[in-house]
Amino acid sequence: MVTDASPTNDNSPAWLDRAAYPFASHHLTLRDGRMHYVDEGAGEVLLFVHGNPSWSFEYRALIRHFSKTHRCIAPDHLGFGLSDKPKGVSYLPQYHAENFARFLDALDLDQITLVVNDWGGPIALDWAVAHASRIRRIIALNSWFFDVRDQQVLRTFSNVIGSPVGRFLCRQFNLFPRVLMKASFGDKLRLTPSAHSHYLAPFPDPASRTPTWVFPRAITGESDWLDRIWQRRAGIARLPTLLVWGMKDAAFAPLVHRWQEAFPNHRSVTFEDIGHSVAEEASERLIPIFEDFFRTEAAT
Repeated sequence: MVTDASPTNDNSPAWLDRAAYPFASHHLTLRDGRMHYVDEGAGEVLLFVHGNPSWSFEYRALIRHFSKTHRCIAPDHLGFGLSDKPKGVSYLPQYHAENFARFLDALDLDQITLVVNDWGGPIALDWAVAHASRIRRIIALNSWFFDVRDQQVLRTFSNVIGSPVGRFLCRQFNLFPRVLMKASFGDKLRLTPSAHSHYLAPFPDPASRTPTWVFPRAITGESDWLDRIWQRRAGIARLPTLLVWGMKDAAFAPLVHRWQEAFPNHRSVTFEDIGHSVAEEASERLIPIFEDFFRTEAAT
């Protein structure tokens, strides 16, 4: 594996607003392509892990702020954001978890604060349960890492969007970022046209949109893998954990209770007006919450 860094304006796609996303582009060469990542600042590591159909762009406000005091790292999974989009790979969550593990091995990170949303939770925690000594804290934003077949909303969503019809709509009409992402917001006006364009542009053609369909199907289709992560959680259960939850998220709002039970050393903050994409929708409101968590946890 090879890592490299390039200037902020090197090979940037025309659609990328560098004023909104003013970070140097770094790349890790993996077996199937180059993984793009942000690596800004110095100090204690904050590692931001995105889900579907997102990429490191969603964490831009947090990276801008916390890179003054921390080393902020945010990869784009293969198939997403500014990373390569290889053909003929599964794009299952296990595939992303394997690449995520290779990424962390290459960067040799330690004492990490994980910040996860959506599929970023199981992808990152699959690694964390095997490397608990290298994790300092966990911050979860509307995520999960366990079997959710008992959740009717998620089960229905997985069955419908993960169906052949869902595949057609995702591939031909870019359904996930175009419609479903916006629908998941507590206030749809918070997803500005400019920001929305940055979630649409990484998927310019049907082939590039395949990963956005694989993830919904995997919500229930990969339940055994999710359950294996859950069964190995003991090593991370006592870590200081911050749960920041958007409660206008019909699918994920109920899951905060499972996190609270799994992580007794937790602090919970809920937003009644925020939906699923917490980092995009709450944005600057997260900064004092994170800062207070870091300050309080450091004092204990």
